[in-house]
Amino acid sequence: NLRRTMLSSAAMLSCTSAAVAFTPGGKAFVKTIPGSTAPFGFFDPLGLTPESVEDVKLFREAELTHGRVAMMAAAGFLLQESFHPIFPSINGPAINQLGQCDLATGIGLLTPIFLSEMLRATKGWVEPNFSTPDSQARTIRMLRSDYKPGDLGLDLTGNKPKGAWADATTGEWADWQNKELNNGRLAMIAVAGMVGQELATGSGIFGA
Repeated sequence: NLRRTMLSSAAMLSCTSAAVAFTPGGKAFVKTIPGSTAPFGFFDPLGLTPESVEDVKLFREAELTHGRVAMMAAAGFLLQESFHPIFPSINGPAINQLGQCDLATGIGLLTPIFLSEMLRATKGWVEPNFSTPDSQARTIRMLRSDYKPGDLGLDLTGNKPKGAWADATTGEWADWQNKELNNGRLAMIAVAGMVGQELATGSGIFGA
């Protein structure tokens, strides 16, 4: 019975995988979109670039999202530890400061994060359909076909380049995306260093 169940499951997964159309050529596609900049160019020493175009777009969505969070976090580490008039009683390393908030304050701080993730999910991701194995494979972990990774339609400062969002490696949009990607990558490394430093020393970034 166990062997029969395993064979049936494997057959179902095989049929589902065959029914889902993925576009090959991910390794070539990634070189046509922004992100490969000097001095390294296309940099993938561990060979992690996916084989499908769809998975490359998922990777890019994740990279942009984590980069944006890291840029805000890096600024927050430096600012919050030295200047926080709204919460004057909260002190010490930034990694411990959320735990000093009461429940209501914590919910108030985390609610905008929840709402922004809901916006991103509804705008960029296909709504999951769990009715059949085939519908699950076609809708779970899938970006919308007309969605460009990272493009949430927000332009709070009015600095967004005009015109269509392009996947080209040259032009105003590509320059904009390269700047965001490079700053986001640097911020992710910086935040990892900040967290590691505070965990190791028990002190804030500037020793507070």
